[in-house]
Amino acid sequence: MSAGASPVPAMSGTGYASCHHGEILQGVFLDARGRRCAALVTLPLTGLGTRADAVLRPGAGPGCHSVDPPDRTKALRAAALALRECRARRPQSALGGLELRLSGDVPLGLGMGSSSSDVIAAVRAVADACGLRLPSRTVARIAVRAERASDPLMLDGRPLLFAQREGRVLEVLGDALPPAVVVGCALGGGRPVDTLSLPVPAYGDDDVRAYERLRALLRRAVTEGDTQLLGHVSTESARRAQRVLRHREFDRLTRVAGRTGAVGVQIAHSGSVAGLIFDPAAPDLEARLRRCVRALNHEAIPVTRTFTTSTTSTTSTTSSTTSEESRHGRAHRRRDRPARPDTPGRRARLSAL
Repeated sequence: MSAGASPVPAMSGTGYASCHHGEILQGVFLDARGRRCAALVTLPLTGLGTRADAVLRPGAGPGCHSVDPPDRTKALRAAALALRECRARRPQSALGGLELRLSGDVPLGLGMGSSSSDVIAAVRAVADACGLRLPSRTVARIAVRAERASDPLMLDGRPLLFAQREGRVLEVLGDALPPAVVVGCALGGGRPVDTLSLPVPAYGDDDVRAYERLRALLRRAVTEGDTQLLGHVSTESARRAQRVLRHREFDRLTRVAGRTGAVGVQIAHSGSVAGLIFDPAAPDLEARLRRCVRALNHEAIPVTRTFTTSTTSTTSTTSSTTSEESRHGRAHRRRDRPARPDTPGRRARLSAL
């Protein structure tokens, strides 16, 4: 900087990303070229998420970056990659050091996409500070580079078959999931799962055929709004995942589902969060939900929250939508906030487990 020149002011931005409630379907599938791809379909969940605040200090040296909390290294890596991307799009920008701060209420290690939520919020915050809004495909590419595999939280709320290690959509299954009410719970006492310690499953031709069959059934469930079929797909996917996860409560969970009239169960394939899926059109729904909660408590499986896949049910404590704008918020709106611990109308908080 020349003598007498005014210092370049710091630039700040915010970003927000919600989490999910584990997977409806996860396995190995064929892409359009017939190549095997690991992919998943997540169950959206709003009301929990990560807020990122980024401050860019042009006077600081390049690479002078920090994050709070300091253990969120994936988010910091993503923020640095986003900064490089923004610099390529606006070469005239004087981008120097980066200060990143993360806050939110997504439980860690339960398979709810906490690291993806951190990463995507961080990318959005940096882009906001640079006066940019990066395309979702760019955010996905950065997220995969930062954490090796990413959940599709940067995309809209439609049911997507997403190749998490490649950051690309294999198929848009439809406009919205069938209507469902989900009673959430946590297996293993809600203890975090070390996903890096899980064995890598070896998939054969029979596995590919089985997952492709479930993919076709899920596509039909979405097209026809068939909640019963949604529950079947989710249960079968969860059952196949037990070869790796081996949840001790899995059989008890399915028995509770059968006794209380749930159409199926849903389990995070890399964590301990789970849910029992109910058809909102079922007779005596409220009574079924109460029986389900009592049965889970009797089995010593902690109940967490009840939510829906639509915005119209009166039993919902959180809801998913089909709009990226409403799910994640505009990156540059400072009013975006993750839900606070005193948010009313919630039966339980996962973060308290």
